[in-house]
Amino acid sequence: MSTTPRQSGVRSVKSASRTIELLEYLASRQANPAHLAEICQELGVPRSSVYALLRTLMDLGWVRSEGSDGYSLGIRVLIAGTSYIDSDPFVRVVRPVLTDLSMTYGETFHMGRIDGEQIVYLFTQESHRELRAYSRVGRRLPAAATALGKAVLAQRPDLFPDEFPVLTEYTMTDPTLVEKDLERARARGYATENQENVLGIRCIGFSLPYTSPVRDAISCAIPVTRWSEEYEAKIAEGMQAAVARIVSSAPLAA
Repeated sequence: MSTTPRQSGVRSVKSASRTIELLEYLASRQANPAHLAEICQELGVPRSSVYALLRTLMDLGWVRSEGSDGYSLGIRVLIAGTSYIDSDPFVRVVRPVLTDLSMTYGETFHMGRIDGEQIVYLFTQESHRELRAYSRVGRRLPAAATALGKAVLAQRPDLFPDEFPVLTEYTMTDPTLVEKDLERARARGYATENQENVLGIRCIGFSLPYTSPVRDAISCAIPVTRWSEEYEAKIAEGMQAAVARIVSSAPLAA
């Protein structure tokens, strides 16, 4: 549920850690409000302590009540998340480039960032076609089941996942097959994904080497009814040029 704490050598503050764990759990529930008993079980914390924490976060706008015993994220989370994206210098560089790509090819383009074994969507430029892919900003998916994640993993063997959750009948769950797929991505110069997280959608993904190590990538989502090898090659060529444009404009990473 929650990300693994970073080993900084500084002792964590228990109340702060518990607050983050609670918010991350509510985020993982997405559109399904969590009940008090479920939160207690997930956090392993007494009911009285969880209730007090929930009341505090509700008063501050970070959590909202859903019915008699349901809780979900509050408006303050949206404000914080929007501020993160708006202030990110790399998102600002990538956004107009993906908009241009979408206008040129008429497909949906994404930007994502690796976070542990997951990829987080930071920006989406939707296609204006009736048949199109969609992924909301903030969505998290197993990195190995997305072209975005594979593009990063191909350059980051240190992040090779331990688990491979099944999302569709096409999701790769054999580590050996995943590694071979990443080898093909390295040789090809970009990653591909065939209906591994959403049925009916194929994706092409390129890493963005403006940081070392690589952490970001861009992708194009193509409905299978429009996909062909020739079409993939055409879009990949445009994306490769876009990567060069992005890297040349990106700020120097600290």
